[in-house]
Amino acid sequence: MQISSRFTIAVHVLVCIETFKKEQKVTSDFLASSVKVNPVVIRRLLLQLKKAGLVKVARGTGGTDIEKPLDKITLLDIYQAVECVEDGRLFHFHENPNPLCPVGKNIHSILDRRIESIQSAMEREMSAITMQDIMEDARKFIP
Repeated sequence: MQISSRFTIAVHVLVCIETFKKEQKVTSDFLASSVKVNPVVIRRLLLQLKKAGLVKVARGTGGTDIEKPLDKITLLDIYQAVECVEDGRLFHFHENPNPLCPVGKNIHSILDRRIESIQSAMEREMSAITMQDIMEDARKFIP
């Protein structure tokens, strides 16, 4: 199992917006050229980020900007905006374990608590990192 690339693309997009917003209009085509994906992928992602209140998008070639202060946007905010996780659960449990098997009938009792703990730890870590932190790191690499 792997988290999709939407999350890392969304962070990449936000870093680009913040880095280039004073130099030029940051459009989906411009962002797509940095990420090296089709602009349609970027437009869909921007719609998700806009719906979450993280970016504002001007129609046409008006460009994109970040809606909230960077220190108020966490990686968890971004993850929740763009990842399509069923019922808010990172792990998807297989549907029909065999109730006649001693392992199958007890697998939820065995794993549920641990899986919830793993997801909580990940979400705690993500909520402790802001886009301000990411931009501070980015400025070490981007001239």
